[in-house]
Amino acid sequence: MSERAFREILIFVIGTTPQIVTETLYALTEEISPPIFPDEIHLITTLHGKERLTAELIEKGRLEAFLKEYHLPSISPSKISIHVVRGGDGLPLQDIQDRSHNEALANFIVEFIREKTDDMGTRLHCSLAGGRKTMSFYLGSALQLFGRPWDRLYHVLVSPEFESHPEFFYKPKKNRRLACAGPDGKRTKTLQTKDARIYLAELPYLRLRGKITLEGKEFTELVMEGQREIDTALVQPTLRLNLHERTVGFGETILDLVPIQTVIYGYLLRQKLEACLFRDRPYCLDCTECFPTLADLSKRKAFEEMASDYRKIYGEFSGRVDEFQKHWEKKGGIDPETLRQNISKINGLLKEQIADERILPYVSISSVGKHGSKRYGIRAEKRKIVIESYGDKQHTG
Repeated sequence: MSERAFREILIFVIGTTPQIVTETLYALTEEISPPIFPDEIHLITTLHGKERLTAELIEKGRLEAFLKEYHLPSISPSKISIHVVRGGDGLPLQDIQDRSHNEALANFIVEFIREKTDDMGTRLHCSLAGGRKTMSFYLGSALQLFGRPWDRLYHVLVSPEFESHPEFFYKPKKNRRLACAGPDGKRTKTLQTKDARIYLAELPYLRLRGKITLEGKEFTELVMEGQREIDTALVQPTLRLNLHERTVGFGETILDLVPIQTVIYGYLLRQKLEACLFRDRPYCLDCTECFPTLADLSKRKAFEEMASDYRKIYGEFSGRVDEFQKHWEKKGGIDPETLRQNISKINGLLKEQIADERILPYVSISSVGKHGSKRYGIRAEKRKIVIESYGDKQHTG
């Protein structure tokens, strides 16, 4: 999509410095090439901030004066939106004063940016200048979560002596003199606007959109989801066990297993999905509490689950299934030595076929504990596990 095809949207988080709006507009239209003129302007602020913005930009005509002086199109009032953040009680926030206010602010900003980035015909120009530090942080974070490659993040920089001057809103075409007052209220010196400098710094940011799954609504929840995905996505590919095909796959690697290895591997994967003792934890990391011992794997309950998977490999009425059941049922389950041998063969195959040593620890069968009481399992994150049968996904973490 070409740059001209976008509808340009300018977004501010802003407190009590309305100058940031006209200074940023000046920089976008006069200091960069090609110039950018907004189709919409959105100002996210508090009730106190709205009062300052309305008084300075609208009632005193600062915004319109800038547009006229630089022969820019007038911006319709319907294209300028001031969004006042509301607290948990639904009332507009006068200021950001406590934790609940910060949470309300964060949730509003991320939801606003999520909504605006849903329209692929828009390009966002987000300004960090002018708000409290937390406001700027939340805006930058929201753009990291939902921003697209063409969205922009800026910080406007103004010469220090002009930065906080109440009468400086942009660099006028004709030089003007501005008086500076000292702490006692008396004039200390005169500034000349021809000396003012306004810089627009474009800030790079990490874009996570499309790379991680984000389903949450609140800011904290989104950050946790994002961190969980980052923790596992870079090293651990999705691990897929296809029972009907008797294959285990991760990334572009697909390995064939014999039936007994398939059902043993499948049983250990299901331990991660169905026997987790800490279901409230978003990811496993180094937890091995679901790992069974060989004695557990030899019990009738484990055998029955493996036999169920064996039927999915060959079909309900296959003679191979009857043969498998008759052979092991009389022993009460698959004996520890057979389990140990097949675990070793699975690991040998994985080690032989996997070139990336970072992946191997997550897909091979690990053992923990001392000799005689070792427990066995697969360290893959439960969210990265998919078990399929006849092409249909059965279980996923």
